[in-house]
Amino acid sequence: MPAHDLWRAAAPLILASGSATRLKLVTGAGIPCRTVSPDVDERALEAPLVARGASASEIAAHLARAKATAVSVLSGQDYVLGGDQTLVVGDRILSKPADRAEAAAHLRLMSGRTHELHAAVAIARGGEIVFECLEIARLTMRPLSEAFIESYLEVAGPRVQTSVGAYQVEGLGIHLFEAIEGDHSTILGLPLLPLLAWFRAQHLVAD
Repeated sequence: MPAHDLWRAAAPLILASGSATRLKLVTGAGIPCRTVSPDVDERALEAPLVARGASASEIAAHLARAKATAVSVLSGQDYVLGGDQTLVVGDRILSKPADRAEAAAHLRLMSGRTHELHAAVAIARGGEIVFECLEIARLTMRPLSEAFIESYLEVAGPRVQTSVGAYQVEGLGIHLFEAIEGDHSTILGLPLLPLLAWFRAQHLVAD
């Protein structure tokens, strides 16, 4: 059976994201997918939530819904997938670092500590949310020396600015950790297991 034959919907899934990692996760699961970048200002949506003390989970879920809905209102009855991920260490919620200096500051903050990744996913159809879920992973960084942080940032390059936490565990970022608890797809920003369970319940993938 070809992988795409697992998908039962009439049209490919729409991924409301420009994330190559999320696209790889979805297509790797045998689901045909096309991407549409949502017209969403994430930081503007996030700011009032942060100001009122919203949790990392609330922020991730809100942004996932916003992305899915923004694309869905323009996509008829096709299924649209939105996702978001936030990182919390202690009482701070971190966003993607704006530059190398901020990436270094984030790594210093997380060094020798456990942080959480809150990964949310939402499915919209016809402009309405029809499914959403959130999963949490916990990652413990080993103590990082200043020399290592500088070496890591030099080798990793601009990619450190493309993800929250300034790392990709599927690449060089794995050198930062001493323990990881959680599903791999959740760590990468798209919890696949509950998503696939919902697809099966809706007869959108082979059961």
